[in-house]
Amino acid sequence: MNGSPDDISLEAATQQHAQGLAHLYGDPAVARQVLQLPWSTAEMWSKRLAAGADNERRVALVAVDQGQVVGHCGLWQNERVRLAHGGSLAIGVAPRWQGRGVGSRLLAAALEVADNWMALRRVELTVYIDNAPALALYRKFGFEVEGELRDYAVRDGRLVNVYTMARLRG
Repeated sequence: MNGSPDDISLEAATQQHAQGLAHLYGDPAVARQVLQLPWSTAEMWSKRLAAGADNERRVALVAVDQGQVVGHCGLWQNERVRLAHGGSLAIGVAPRWQGRGVGSRLLAAALEVADNWMALRRVELTVYIDNAPALALYRKFGFEVEGELRDYAVRDGRLVNVYTMARLRG
């Protein structure tokens, strides 16, 4: 691992990153904070990446350090015509890189595409209500809590709440 997040590169996620994404989201500390199941495979990620490869409404970025995937951010524009001004966002960062600016770099890059290439007015996400570092990151980029969804997802064998957050541009 390099010492600085400035040493990582941001790249479009491709088939070559499938194993790294499986490793990233297979980490129990990452899996418990996102809506991925543990034990994802490189084949599953390869299929996901292939499915989105020809879809301009999907952007997938990875943060790479010395050939290793250390972060991922996905942005999806809504497919429905009346919702096409909005999109959804998901992000995951390897534990040893959390709090070091990797999430900020990924989120800034995704929002730059959302704002200046996709012309999205609204970007939304869900986050567990007790994930203070993620909440701080999202607030830093202008996301605001719009509501709390009760018993939204299973984590560690029990139902937990999430906030729905959004950032409105303009």
